[in-house]
Amino acid sequence: MDDIDNLDDLHLRLPSSLRTSSTLKYAPVHRAKRARLARALSGRLDRVGVLGGEDWGHTGCVNAVSWAQDGELLITSGDDTKIRVWRMDPSGSTGADASSSSGSSRSSSVTAEAEKSPNVASQEEYPFACQSVISTGHTQNVFNAQMLPFSTRIASVSGDRQVRVFDVGEAVGRSPTGSEMEYTTRESCIRVLRCHTGRTKRIITEDSPDLFLTVAEDGQVRQHDLRTSHSCTSGACPAPLVTLPHELSTIALSPLTPYQFVVGGESPYAHLFDRRHAGRYLRAEWGVPPDADSATTCVRRFGRRSRAKGERKGYEHITGARMSTWNGHEVLLSYNSDGVFLYSTRDEPEILQDNRAPHSILTPNAKRRRFSTTKSPSSHGEPLTGPDVEMIVEDQLESLLADNIDAMDDVDEESQEDEEDDDDDEDDEDEFDRMFTPEDADAHQAVPVVYPRMRFTGHCNVETVKDVNFLGPHDEFVTSGSDDGNFFIWRKSTGELVDILEGDQHVVNVIESHPHLPLVAVSGIDTTVKLFAPARGVPSFSRWNNAETIKKNNARASRTGLSGSAELQFAHLVLNYEQALRGIRDGGGEQSEAQLTQCINQ
Repeated sequence: MDDIDNLDDLHLRLPSSLRTSSTLKYAPVHRAKRARLARALSGRLDRVGVLGGEDWGHTGCVNAVSWAQDGELLITSGDDTKIRVWRMDPSGSTGADASSSSGSSRSSSVTAEAEKSPNVASQEEYPFACQSVISTGHTQNVFNAQMLPFSTRIASVSGDRQVRVFDVGEAVGRSPTGSEMEYTTRESCIRVLRCHTGRTKRIITEDSPDLFLTVAEDGQVRQHDLRTSHSCTSGACPAPLVTLPHELSTIALSPLTPYQFVVGGESPYAHLFDRRHAGRYLRAEWGVPPDADSATTCVRRFGRRSRAKGERKGYEHITGARMSTWNGHEVLLSYNSDGVFLYSTRDEPEILQDNRAPHSILTPNAKRRRFSTTKSPSSHGEPLTGPDVEMIVEDQLESLLADNIDAMDDVDEESQEDEEDDDDDEDDEDEFDRMFTPEDADAHQAVPVVYPRMRFTGHCNVETVKDVNFLGPHDEFVTSGSDDGNFFIWRKSTGELVDILEGDQHVVNVIESHPHLPLVAVSGIDTTVKLFAPARGVPSFSRWNNAETIKKNNARASRTGLSGSAELQFAHLVLNYEQALRGIRDGGGEQSEAQLTQCINQ
């Protein structure tokens, strides 16, 4: 085996496989290369690049980050509703050189980053340049954007409930002039789908340039086929694959088992669906009662044995899901106000007995104080009038202000107590109320429940909607963002925390690993995307030396929820209150209502 300690062999410099577009796509991934890649990711990572700056790149939060064309391209999008396509530039130029008009300011941004962190590898080791900028035409935040396989098409989903598909041909990832090529909506958009009636959150691509799945807050999973057309306004949309009675925010699928997918949202359970039907007694194989009205079959549920301390019954929420691309059966779920859980579709389900006994195999979280749980106005049913919306906003402001004051008092009280005081008799009594029972409501109560193999903790998942992911060529690691601006990496086999890295000034939401290189793209509330790779010398952005303090602070934040549901929603309400009401009074109608709903729930 090659010397795996040589970082240069790990493609920290521009890999030769990226110098031509064809070699990377068809290059075999050898066992030795996988071993070196795994070894690199198990060591300390550090920031090696920043895509964007104060006056270039995205101008809003970056919600969508995905690698495309086998790692040759990086697709990003977010609150500014623009899609940016980045390519590793063989010439060694950076994104700061993409435009001569602002080249000096962009170069200074990269230089300032290097001066701030002298131990970080040079930006030229990963010289990404923005090749294309697409104006999507979405009227609200873009939550996800994916390039469809074997094509140059990019699909996006947004808070405006629309699914849009763009294509500018081969120019989407190659700029003939060397500067950013900008495309208007009219030039690039080839399809607008309005099948969903709720905010559309995620896209899952399939092994086809024409097929993909989307999930939305209307509780539906839909399969879209670009080879056929229909009129959404006439009600001729194809039937959804899945319809659940609660909002959905995440979906996961493995290319090794494309007939299965997992969905999660405002429910204590994630649901595994199987869409193999032709000529098979699928329900009998899984031991599931028949349901002739479903287009797919819910064959398993993934759940926990108990809620996190302070987590209210009926308000559980799954923010992220991921299925392993290495083995096809492992599933990661990230719970709001709780940890990340590892499951397997191969595990046998268990029958949960309501014996009211503390039989949780998982270490419980610290107790979280009660907060307002007022739901936002639904996007379904009768439209809201101007006075109705004003009353809702005023009620939200009152509730959040009162809860915020109470929460601050709670934090002041708890800060004077020892950590050991969290495990008193009151917490023990509360544990019985947190146990899940067979009577807990769910759309598929008859479907067996699979419980987790492992739980990963230390981060804080209260604010925003965080994704979760595997890292490593064999999915050896688990990673998630956190409300403190860091992202956490755990060893999957043991649950051991491997590293904590600063990925954002505020909150980290998305972490995506390059398919072949030890390179990780991270985004969140900031307007930039950070790149991480194996460190040369002492890492400047690793927070490992302060791990215990970080974990303790995150436990306190999860317990109180102060940094999330109260302060964040309150800030959004104050910032958008006047604008939303102005839109309603001016006759903004449904769009203004949707904008107000988003500002409450984002």
